[in-house]
Amino acid sequence: MAQKRVRSKVGGVPKGSARRAEAAPAAMASQLGHLVVDPEGARARMVDVGQKSASERSALARARVHLPARAFEALASGNNPKGPVEEVARVAGVLAAKSTDRLIPLCHSIPLTFVDVTFVRGPGPRIDVLCEARCHGVTGVEMEALVGASVAALTVYDMLKGLDHGIRVEAVELLEKRGGRSGTWRAAGYDGAE
Repeated sequence: MAQKRVRSKVGGVPKGSARRAEAAPAAMASQLGHLVVDPEGARARMVDVGQKSASERSALARARVHLPARAFEALASGNNPKGPVEEVARVAGVLAAKSTDRLIPLCHSIPLTFVDVTFVRGPGPRIDVLCEARCHGVTGVEMEALVGASVAALTVYDMLKGLDHGIRVEAVELLEKRGGRSGTWRAAGYDGAE
């Protein structure tokens, strides 16, 4: 039976790449405020935003839900055994946006001043779930908008899954953010008209 040659490893890393592995986190840490490199290695932490100035911030996110014909018809007609799909999803999205810091480990608690979840049907048997979040604070609300849109879309799935399990939630994305040091950002192809 032939034996495999095993390369010597340092800390689980092949010997030749040990220096590269140690250097990579140190280089990243200088660019990312949520990564610290100490003698024990790289570790995550919440970014310190205590010295930042508060400003108006907003974000808009979208989650796209593709629906089989039967589920789309139930949504459009309001004839769904579980009740009003969009209203239940709207409330779920708002609640999720308000709970982002409890769901995403390194997110800050943000005093949201506004959250709205809206729906755009079509073209075709789909619904776009839009979540807008705003605050006057020291860090952005992109994650709150993304979490709100995601959970609202999952709630659409939950409300309609009894009719068809072929529902697809996809294309969760940030469309726009405003405020903060980096100013306004828009996704490629988004013209602000959603």
